[in-house]
Amino acid sequence: MNETLHLCQEWDKVFPLSEEVRHHKTTFTNRYGITLAADVYEPKKASGKLPAIALSGPFGAVKEQASGLYAHQLAKRGFFAIAFDPSYTGESGGFPRNVASPDINTEDFMAAVDFLSVQENVDPDKIGILGICGFGGMALNAATLDTRIKATVTSTMYDMTRVNANGYFDEEDSEKIRFQKKEALSKQRTIDFKNGNYASAGALPDEIPDGAPQYLVDYILYYRRKRGYHPRSQGEGKGWNVTGCQSFLNMPILQYSNEIRSAVLMIHGEKAHSCYFSKDAYQKMMDGNPVPDNKELLIIPGAVHTDLYDQMDIIPFDKITDFYQTYLK
Repeated sequence: MNETLHLCQEWDKVFPLSEEVRHHKTTFTNRYGITLAADVYEPKKASGKLPAIALSGPFGAVKEQASGLYAHQLAKRGFFAIAFDPSYTGESGGFPRNVASPDINTEDFMAAVDFLSVQENVDPDKIGILGICGFGGMALNAATLDTRIKATVTSTMYDMTRVNANGYFDEEDSEKIRFQKKEALSKQRTIDFKNGNYASAGALPDEIPDGAPQYLVDYILYYRRKRGYHPRSQGEGKGWNVTGCQSFLNMPILQYSNEIRSAVLMIHGEKAHSCYFSKDAYQKMMDGNPVPDNKELLIIPGAVHTDLYDQMDIIPFDKITDFYQTYLK
């Protein structure tokens, strides 16, 4: 039985709607029975069956932010595009709220492909996906599994399983530190069960702390300022549950990414703290890959992680468009 979602019918995105684009909301269900909410963006002047793109991310964001901006731009360029909220977040269903799963979030992308495959004005043989930040990793994981996906773009990608297990820059990659994390999370589960609710880890602070690393500064300037703020983002201001990413500690994604035969474009900023995720994932994907010629890593000079969320003069939309037009034909 599908969940009943309460979808906002007003325009509440962090970007304006173009007169060239038609927009409406929709829902679809993944194979875990979770109903996902999505924004549909269509080019008004297009006709016939269109190539289609499913988009999600960043990790902790909602579809009204970066993924919607990307989808909106792709619709202006002739694509049928949907931006969806992952399970347990935003306007999508699932309880408890504000949890993540490598398996379920990968499934979310494949469920979006299910939806696109049966739309009357979509060519089911011309479907791509695009993931931003942590959902770049999930998109690449989905491309490893779903052969209906013909072209995948990752933008400013995180491997969320790696960062949860190893910490940033792999500085916590030790059995001792992982045990401490697992012990703390295990104890928290007991506390949550006793309390009958799930403790929140807390959202980003409104103000930049003294001595904050640059990536934290960048996140605050996006999520907590008018530039990218949305009330449903960051777990409606509460952040992820403390135990929300526990499974990431022992469920690595991208294990067989070097078997992806479809086209992949990985985009990252040169100055992004997270750039090593894309560089390493690209190298792993290319190692013995049977179809290497349709894979590319594009490094944007001078760009930081969040520049690829919304900076229109930095996000390479012409390159992304050309990539999809080349491989969705």
